[in-house]
Amino acid sequence: MQIFFPSRTVTILLFFVVWGAAPLLFALICLRLPDSLFDPSRFLWRARKWEREGRFYETVFHVRSWKHLLPDGGGVWKNRGYKKRNLSDYSEENLRRYLIETARGELTHWLGIVPFWVFGLFAPPFVVWIMLAYALAVNLPCIIAQRYNRPRVAILMSRLYPDSECAKQSHNK
Repeated sequence: MQIFFPSRTVTILLFFVVWGAAPLLFALICLRLPDSLFDPSRFLWRARKWEREGRFYETVFHVRSWKHLLPDGGGVWKNRGYKKRNLSDYSEENLRRYLIETARGELTHWLGIVPFWVFGLFAPPFVVWIMLAYALAVNLPCIIAQRYNRPRVAILMSRLYPDSECAKQSHNK
């Protein structure tokens, strides 16, 4: 429900400010959250049976054919960021970090969908639906890629490091 009626110029400026600031704010918040919240064995982050260890996303969305086109925001944050595009270090520590950071990235993108409703405060009601479509189009591919990659890396980890609790608990639950 529109409660503010700014000029067209201010409205357009607000679109850019909200969509520019909100994802950065959510990324900063998620970077500050403790790693323990992103443990891949936790309910939110572990793979579901219907995901079939990531194969669901390949079958339905053909994720392998487009995931390389997604940006890797992990490189933006010099001190806390973690680049997930290319996995070149297969140490147990790095694979665990990868699993944690995919969960962190997933939460960041789920939160990135939330601000769509803010536009209803200063734009006509139909714009809210456009902003929801935009938020889903921008964030769902990243969420899908995280949900696709995490169980695959967990399986790799369980093969390389069979005694690792992280790998045992994070997939096929």
